[in-house]
Parts: sequence; C-alpha cells; structure tokens
Amino acid sequence: MQSPLYEITELSNTFKALSDETRVRIVRLLLHAQSGLCVCELVSALQLPQYQVSRHLSVLKSSGIATVERRGTWSYYGLEPSLVDTPLGTSLYDILSNITGEFADDTVRLDKRLSLRSGGLCVVGFSDTVVAHENAGENS
Repeated sequence: MQSPLYEITELSNTFKALSDETRVRIVRLLLHAQSGLCVCELVSALQLPQYQVSRHLSVLKSSGIATVERRGTWSYYGLEPSLVDTPLGTSLYDILSNITGEFADDTVRLDKRLSLRSGGLCVVGFSDTVVAHENAGENS
C-alpha cells in the first residue's frame, strides 16, 4: 500500500488556514512576489492594520503554509518551500493565480511598494512618507 502524501490533520490545518479571505490574499501576494515580504509591505498592499496582518501571518506560519526569515531589522515571510513543490501547492498556485477582483488591486499596491526596496530589501518600514508616496501615485 502506498503511503499517503498528506496526513489528514496537516491537510485539515491547511484548509482551515485558507478559510479566511485575508489569509488567501496574503498567500496570493506571497505567490506573486516570489520572494519574502516584510509585514510593512503586506500592510501597504492589503491596506489593513499591522496587528491584523501579523495575526494572519501567525496563523499561516503555524499551519505550515508560511515561513519567516529574519534579516536585520525586518522579518520576511514567504511560502513554505516544501508546500510549493507538492500537488497541493501546485493546485493552490493554479487557483490563486486565476482569481481577479480585489487581488488585482493588492498586487498593484504591492508592486508599488516593492519598487521602494533597496538591494532587494525593505528599507522603508511603517512610514507616513510611504503612505504619502503611495497616495501621490494614485492621484497621478
């Protein structure tokens, strides 16, 4: 008998973590970026308070969907590499890549925010100047 690819508890935890719209939006942004994102970049893209984004990231991390890597002052969140290369990860990628609507606005805001990086890393943090910069871009 062939061993199962997933434990039922692991699979159940993954689907529970993805049962929230904000967490789906975060996973979609992590897929879009294809590199680690700091909390402040996700806050800008999602237009949600930092504490809320951090709480959702904690759920994604504890469910095994997201990982965190500390680099200097910032923590960068990404997708768990072992998940990405599985049939489940491939299916999630296919599904999330084809969702439109609010996700398109999230990715536009994220791309704007990522353009502020220096050397591929976030150097801005949570700043009123970032909000002013992002709002100025929307008014042009």
